[in-house]
Amino acid sequence: MDNTVLKPTTAPEPELRELTQRFPATPRGARLARRRAVRRMEEWGYPPASDTSCTVALLVAELASNAVRHGRLPGRDFRLRLVREPSATPTIRIEVSDSREDRLPAIPPMPMPTPDDECGRGLLLVDVLATRWGTTPRSPVGKTVWAECAVM
Repeated sequence: MDNTVLKPTTAPEPELRELTQRFPATPRGARLARRRAVRRMEEWGYPPASDTSCTVALLVAELASNAVRHGRLPGRDFRLRLVREPSATPTIRIEVSDSREDRLPAIPPMPMPTPDDECGRGLLLVDVLATRWGTTPRSPVGKTVWAECAVM
């Protein structure tokens, strides 16, 4: 009887998976960021119609559109970073960085929009969908708005 142990010829898949990409600070750039996030989620095994992928798509869409609308400086892009962090409760972390450090999003408790308001609901959506979210300064300039959601 042969007691040979076969070892894998390829390195094991890394525990941490990440996407980092820059996009133009335009409405088209925000749409591309959302599409790229959905594609990466599919590569990670979350089909586009899955709850996890849909939640990530909505969070990326809101954070990217806010970066375009409120964080844009002429000639500057925004950056999307998507990280899958495996742990006891696997998490997807979404980070959108822009060049404006002076326009921080309202952190809860946020004012409730009236039925006639045409905007002001996006961060309420982020607050409901994300496990947690917040902002951090970005060096050398700007800010990062991040959101985390549990993998379903």
